[in-house]
Amino acid sequence: MSAPLPLDQQLCFSLYATSMAINRAYKPQLDALGITYPQYLVLHALWEENARTIGQIAERLSLESSTVTPLVKRMETAGLMTRTRNPADERQVQVRLSERGRALREECGCLAETLSARSGMSFADFEQLNRQVQAMRDALQAGGTPPRG
Repeated sequence: MSAPLPLDQQLCFSLYATSMAINRAYKPQLDALGITYPQYLVLHALWEENARTIGQIAERLSLESSTVTPLVKRMETAGLMTRTRNPADERQVQVRLSERGRALREECGCLAETLSARSGMSFADFEQLNRQVQAMRDALQAGGTPPRG
C-alpha cells in the first residue's frame, strides 16, 4: 500500500483551502452588510427563486433542513425574510424575502469582482474552473463506482 500524497497534491485539500480563502476574501464585504457566508447562500437561493420552502432551500444548498432552519430564523429576526406555514401542509415553512432581503442583492453584486481582483483570474477563468468543479461534484453525487485497485 502506498503512502498518502502530501496535502498540497490532494485535490480535496486544495478545494477545501480555496473555499476557506474565498470565505476570507468575502468576509469584509459580508460583514459590512451584516450577514455571514451561509446567510449569503440562503439569500442567493431566494434571489434565484423567492418563496421556497426550508426543504427546497436546503436541497438547493446541499444542506440539511436542520442546518437551514436556524439560519432562516436569525435572518427573519434581522428583517431579511419572512417565514409562514403552508396552510395546506403545516409541516412546510415558506420563506420569502423582505424588501431589505431583496435590496441586498444589489449590494452583494461585487463579490465576484473581489475574487477576480484578488486572484488575478478573469471571469472566463472562473467559469471554466466552476464548470470543472461542478462536473466533478455531479459525478460524485451520482455515486459512480470507484475504480478497483
